[in-house]
Amino acid sequence: MRETKVLTRYKAWADDLFLSALSFLPDTELTAPRPIVFGSLIRTLSHAYQMDHVWKCHLLGKPHGLTTRNPQDCPDLAELIVNQRCIDEWYVNYADSLAESELEEVVEFEFIGGGTGQMSRRDILMHVVNHTTYHRGHAAGILYQLGVSPPTTDFPVFLRERDKAT
Repeated sequence: MRETKVLTRYKAWADDLFLSALSFLPDTELTAPRPIVFGSLIRTLSHAYQMDHVWKCHLLGKPHGLTTRNPQDCPDLAELIVNQRCIDEWYVNYADSLAESELEEVVEFEFIGGGTGQMSRRDILMHVVNHTTYHRGHAAGILYQLGVSPPTTDFPVFLRERDKAT
């Protein structure tokens, strides 16, 4: 299976596992100010989702409507889980739909902070997977500070679970 197909499936699995594990935390812990780049657990995970939306729009050649990487509006955890599952499913289906030649197509875009960029569709998909992994790591660090062990979302664990299911 092509790497983009595997990695988008990995992202969907890891996001779902991680967000589902937060369901037992009280809202006060999710929204409490933390020494983390986006200010709280929920805002950090919301940022990851929002950037998934931005990159989806870049891939589709549509405006994303965001002017900041840290929007003031932040959903509660239940809404974020639904939104994240939906966009992760979109990425899985999108990766499945692309021919190899389409993965190499270059997409031009504007960064939210200003300036233009261009990346292949393959590189955008790789970035989306890596970006979310990066922020799950931030959130996991906060969970450890709260005395909560986050779920194991390592890629080899995903591969093992996937292989057991087949």
